[in-house]
Amino acid sequence: MELTALQTLAIFGAVMIGTMITRFTPFLLFPENKPLPKVIHYLGRVLPAAMIALLVVYCFKNVSLIDSPHGLPELIACAFVALLQMWRRNTLLSIALGTALYMALIQVVFV
Repeated sequence: MELTALQTLAIFGAVMIGTMITRFTPFLLFPENKPLPKVIHYLGRVLPAAMIALLVVYCFKNVSLIDSPHGLPELIACAFVALLQMWRRNTLLSIALGTALYMALIQVVFV
């Protein structure tokens, strides 16, 4: 089913308004001249680590330790990313090189 121009414009408008609301609301709720509530500072401290933990669990949820290659590519790539992050403290570099290593492991080494 093909969308009409009006439907396409309505979808674009709805997405634009939704994006604007999510971007502007924090500035309205927490103006620059007022201190942030303690709960916001707390969430800013704990949520990044919680999200990383959630992503790690999600990435390992379907890894089989029984079937070959017994989760080795995932563990090797995860250890590499952790070490690279501790060494260089560059998130994008860690993600990019970790992904490249994992792809090389599953496509070349553990075929």
